Amino acid sequence: MRIGVPKEIKNHERRVGLTPDAVCVLFGDGHEVMVQRGAGAGIGLIDEAFVAAGAVIVEDAEALYGRCDLIVKVKEPQAGEFKYLRPGLTVFGYLHLAAEPRLAEALKSSNCTAVAYETVADFEGRLPLLAPMSAIAGRLSIQMGAWALQSTNGGKGQLMSPVPGAPAARVTILGAGNAGQHAMESAIGLLADVCIVDLDTARLAYLSETHGSLLRTATPESVHELVAQADLVIGAVLLPGAAAPKLVSRQMVNDMSPGSVLVDISIDQGGCFETSKGTTHDDPTFIEDDVVHYCVTNMPAAVSRSATFALVSATLPYVRELASCGADALQHAAHGLGSGLNVRCGEIMHPAVRASLAPHSH
Repeated sequence: MRIGVPKEIKNHERRVGLTPDAVCVLFGDGHEVMVQRGAGAGIGLIDEAFVAAGAVIVEDAEALYGRCDLIVKVKEPQAGEFKYLRPGLTVFGYLHLAAEPRLAEALKSSNCTAVAYETVADFEGRLPLLAPMSAIAGRLSIQMGAWALQSTNGGKGQLMSPVPGAPAARVTILGAGNAGQHAMESAIGLLADVCIVDLDTARLAYLSETHGSLLRTATPESVHELVAQADLVIGAVLLPGAAAPKLVSRQMVNDMSPGSVLVDISIDQGGCFETSKGTTHDDPTFIEDDVVHYCVTNMPAAVSRSATFALVSATLPYVRELASCGADALQHAAHGLGSGLNVRCGEIMHPAVRASLAPHSH
């Protein structure tokens, strides 16, 4: 199969779909790999390294998409890339279609096949291709939250850690999954006062047991009170393939003290705060009801080199499988790549994605 790796064009997106080591593996499998010129330059992966691994360098995106059977990328195709979508092409990357109805329509109308990293699930229901970026986003959420809490960045001037005479920041984390756990661990490391909320009481009990008295758990019923009291709220809820539930209403945000901060990790799926709207690394925050919102839709791109290596180590086995079996084999598979199938032959294939997009259909 002919595999293409484009240069990402989303704001401040320097991650790349494959590393030279991954190209070497795919080349050894007998596949032809094409990489757009400069695709890895932003993280120090120069074109010469890809060529040494067996890749062919292609000058522009139009030529790459036109010549390849499978496109391996990081972020969802941007509006400027829609024109490259076509029948016979398979796109493999993060799509987040529940929050991107325009992209969903473009994929459907092009008759290409689209396989989403974020809905690939194993036999136990885990999301192995979302996990590494969730971990990074969870850890970054505390870094970014601490930055936004500074007075110079619009926040109330609250330090995360306690100092003599001043208490620690109060951090509420909504969602105890992978992203929520990593956010929790980072906040605990800064000695913040941490509370975490989830519907899964067994999960909460496990985290409370493993992290001791530094962590308090709570029930969904107490969300309003916990949000109102918090200096920093992390939104880390996930319904695979579906739009994120709006757990925090505008009224809850209005009840927070001025200069508090919301970090919405769930923004790729539409966000879990009613007041959320996507932002970029160029302009990462906005203030709504006197509360600072950080809602960057490609948060792990801030640490693009670490994120690339973590991502490719997870995706490579699936890229190899997809390149070997082809998209035709996915339609009847319930797990693995089959659960990643989002668009095929002009139709939305994933049930949760289809349900989330239903209000946008004509």
